[in-house]
Amino acid sequence: MSRTADLLKRLSSGGITIPEKVKKAMLNLAIESFTDYDCDAFYADRPVPYIETENGNVKTISAPHMIITLLHHMELNEGQEIIVIGSKGGYLAALIAMIIGEDGRVKVLDPSSEVINHAGDKLSHWPTIELRVLEDIDIAPVAFPGEFTRVLITGQINDIPPWIKSRVSDSGFIIAPIGDLNSQKLIKLENQDSAFLETDLGHVCFGPINVDEKIPSNVSPKELADLIELAVETCEELEIIEHDELNSLLDLVAKLNNLPDDTAPIGEGGIPISQHPMVKLLWHHSPSFLRLWPIIQVMLHPMVSNLDFFEWEDNDEF
Repeated sequence: MSRTADLLKRLSSGGITIPEKVKKAMLNLAIESFTDYDCDAFYADRPVPYIETENGNVKTISAPHMIITLLHHMELNEGQEIIVIGSKGGYLAALIAMIIGEDGRVKVLDPSSEVINHAGDKLSHWPTIELRVLEDIDIAPVAFPGEFTRVLITGQINDIPPWIKSRVSDSGFIIAPIGDLNSQKLIKLENQDSAFLETDLGHVCFGPINVDEKIPSNVSPKELADLIELAVETCEELEIIEHDELNSLLDLVAKLNNLPDDTAPIGEGGIPISQHPMVKLLWHHSPSFLRLWPIIQVMLHPMVSNLDFFEWEDNDEF
């Protein structure tokens, strides 16, 4: 059994609904074709990095359960034209292209030229996928005509820009993680006779879609450990943390405290963010706090509120 087949079997056993067309596409598309990073995290149902931008931000392909959730709610069929805002390394667009077939079209917009260039390299042999830089999400791109039947936004957004809503066709819809950086819900907005019907698809936590990429915080290992410990204590008081989550987070705190005092802050010291010891510890322990991350993030000091450059994602409701 392939690693993807094993992953899908585990997700299905865990209660994730996997449409047959999504399963077929994932089985026939290698995640390794879209990132040069190790993909073990992906097969453990976690996000996997695909690029580190010049200003130090790590961009990720979403965890498989989230990819499946998004594709399931998009109600994809052959011959459709799909608008995707946020490239996710090109992997998501490629899956969509496989599902909607050679008569369909996928148009990908992303605020980052680096991200678009990466996706362009990975998708150079996909004739049904169009890529372009979105200069400002609040302003309609030039020479981008027509109505939209399906729009998928793959990053946090405070509200849907008017230019997108105004061009969604009758019975068409938008799916997007709407909210602030700390708390979002995956929302489906369906146009029904010029009125939008809103459906809540669950709590999520995505990195931002906007052009202004955040610079990672300069928090030290001990400062981060102290703040996580404080947040954990609060979660205990609120009785919202499970035993396994508690033990793993306390182990994370201990390991952060054991890092050398002269460890350079994230984004400094010439260490690539993906190789920084603090980042590697956070990735390793990520399963223990994905569910709690939106709450923990609110509790943390503002100096670490920018740590959502990891783009943790989760569709569990509290």
